[in-house]
Amino acid sequence: MTDRDPDTPPPADRTSLGRNVYALASVSFFNDVSSEIIYPLLPVFLSSVLGASAGFIGAIEGAAESTAALLKLASGWWSDRLRRRKPLVVTGYLIASAVRPLVAMAQTATQVLLIRVSDRVGKGIRNSPRDALIADSIDPSVRGRAFGLRSAADNAGALLGPLIAFAVLALWHLSLRAVFWLASIPGAIGVLVAAFGVRETERHDFKGKKAELHAGMGARFWTFLVVIFVFTLGNSTDAFLLLRAKQLGVPVALAPILWALLNGVKSVFNVPGGALSDRIGRRPVLVAGWLVYAIVYFLFARATQPWHAWALFAAYGLYFGLAEGGELALVADVVPAARRGAAYGWYYLAVGIGALPASIAFGILWDRFGSPFAFSIGALMALVAAVGMMFVPGAGRRE
Repeated sequence: MTDRDPDTPPPADRTSLGRNVYALASVSFFNDVSSEIIYPLLPVFLSSVLGASAGFIGAIEGAAESTAALLKLASGWWSDRLRRRKPLVVTGYLIASAVRPLVAMAQTATQVLLIRVSDRVGKGIRNSPRDALIADSIDPSVRGRAFGLRSAADNAGALLGPLIAFAVLALWHLSLRAVFWLASIPGAIGVLVAAFGVRETERHDFKGKKAELHAGMGARFWTFLVVIFVFTLGNSTDAFLLLRAKQLGVPVALAPILWALLNGVKSVFNVPGGALSDRIGRRPVLVAGWLVYAIVYFLFARATQPWHAWALFAAYGLYFGLAEGGELALVADVVPAARRGAAYGWYYLAVGIGALPASIAFGILWDRFGSPFAFSIGALMALVAAVGMMFVPGAGRRE
């Protein structure tokens, strides 16, 4: 095992990302295409077809995401004990892909609630073992690039899914239920790639490391997690960005195009951002990403024209490109190899717990003091987190 400070450049040699990274990126792409064919249409389906109230729609999403956050911790911990990641990854994708299209058969909002929770159960089971499997499968010097590729595939799927839904609705004039059934196709492809394209690692990094399995994850990890939580408290739902765009005069009909622009920029910059963190270190790239976030929110507070919204949505995608891959790679950098699954579980739990009060607080600030004030507070929280990141102790990459 070698230790090296993540703020210093890695060795000059580079290794291939390998089969597992490309396979899991493909799985993420097809799964997100499937999910995003349905998700943007779900509120309309619930309200106009099933007669659900706005409050019940919010409860559906809250219950779904809370379930996923808790299961991510449990599944990550279990994959460490099991010393096998692939069964949990395949099971998670299989559950989600099997239940998601059943929305097409739903006759009540309660049935949709059960389907959405089941979908998120699948997500909760797969995410932490999947990211731990990526970290297990590659050389530490390319972790940022590997996680950047996986995030890029996610975002590309999130871009393509709504466009497919829009195209079939506009050109083929299918019903919403027919579109939901269509989502089963990319979902099934993703499950097949997971089952036959992903390989369990040899887990050579666990040999002779039984003590690591029972050891703590260390102060560096917990300090990083606190900083992530602080940032998340200022990172409210992106639905507020769409609402702000509407305030600035962007037509509601163009909201899907604005959302596609964001996901497209994210996908383009994910791999370069992750690779940059491999070259110059995680900390400077994360700090830069969070500073971009702070600037974007500060400018959203002061924007006055529709074109401002388009420019800021594109800049917001740059934040994701810089931060997503580096954050996930840093989790693997600072914990023992035998605890990676649990570490990703704690990471996702911190983000999940912080997201709910962040969105509630942002909405309250918006209602009481106006959107510029709310966005300014979001920018301030990102600045605090960026400063906090400078005090996270140096961490070695573990091989």
